[in-house]
Amino acid sequence: MEPRRLGVLDVGSNTVHLLVVDARPGARPWPTYSYKTDLRLAELLDDAGRVKSAASERLIRTISTCLQVAEDQGVEQLLAFATSALREAKNGAELLRRVRKATGVDLVVLSGADEAKLTFLAARRWYGWSAGRLLVLDIGGGSLEIAAGEHEYPDVAISLPLGAGRVTRERLEGQDPPAPDRLHKVRKEIRQEIARAIGEVLRGGPPGRGVATSKTFRQLARITGAAPSSDGPYIPRVLHRVDLDEWLVKLSTMSGAERAALPGVSPTRAPQLLAGALVADAVLHLLDLEQVDICPWALREGVILRRLDQLADSG
Repeated sequence: MEPRRLGVLDVGSNTVHLLVVDARPGARPWPTYSYKTDLRLAELLDDAGRVKSAASERLIRTISTCLQVAEDQGVEQLLAFATSALREAKNGAELLRRVRKATGVDLVVLSGADEAKLTFLAARRWYGWSAGRLLVLDIGGGSLEIAAGEHEYPDVAISLPLGAGRVTRERLEGQDPPAPDRLHKVRKEIRQEIARAIGEVLRGGPPGRGVATSKTFRQLARITGAAPSSDGPYIPRVLHRVDLDEWLVKLSTMSGAERAALPGVSPTRAPQLLAGALVADAVLHLLDLEQVDICPWALREGVILRRLDQLADSG
């Protein structure tokens, strides 16, 4: 089968990201172009939990721009999906209809479990069967996904409302840096929420390999000494729990501006980094992981791989 140029449009809590790849069944998807806009959709909700009208218009304009970019790049098929921000918005279904009418794009809203499963698929394909039982972690803007299993798809897939953006908005807003007593309270709450899921995550046995994806984990690995993204995807990158413990103490006393000056941390993501570190630290400790490997592939690649599998099955 000849290679096909696919586009993956990811409408997330923080960004709208179009990834263009050349792909065919049985071959590694080859990224050719990336276009990203920081829309911060999860922050553009009113008090009733509805996406504001102005934000809806911005989303439609952004998707229209992505469509033009995809056309310019010769994309044959667009795979479009949305995650927690639209999944949880009170007017999410209405907004999906508006997007469809205005742009023709039919956004598929993934459940948290689907996010975890597709991210797991990407990690499994990256590391292969020799990795044994995988445990895959992903901290997004709105949710934390945890998946574990021995096969291509996990036997357990969990989504918790502990995304870095959500924790920042709902629990750390207004103090930069937060006072020690508030930080202690948030740390305790995060650990309690994750602890409730630990039994289910480990029911199939201990993992052979812990893997982390997402911008949050990549940034934490970078500030603790991992190679920069400019070195390419094949450089092994690891986040060690002992290093994260040390850096969590430092991050808790830094302002957002100070965090933005750290290597690999963008100004738009810096305000969320402390919350992401709290979640990452909690999940590594509660799952007794001394380290996690940083996987270059994540949800978008999982969506591509599933589509390629479907193409292969259809002949």
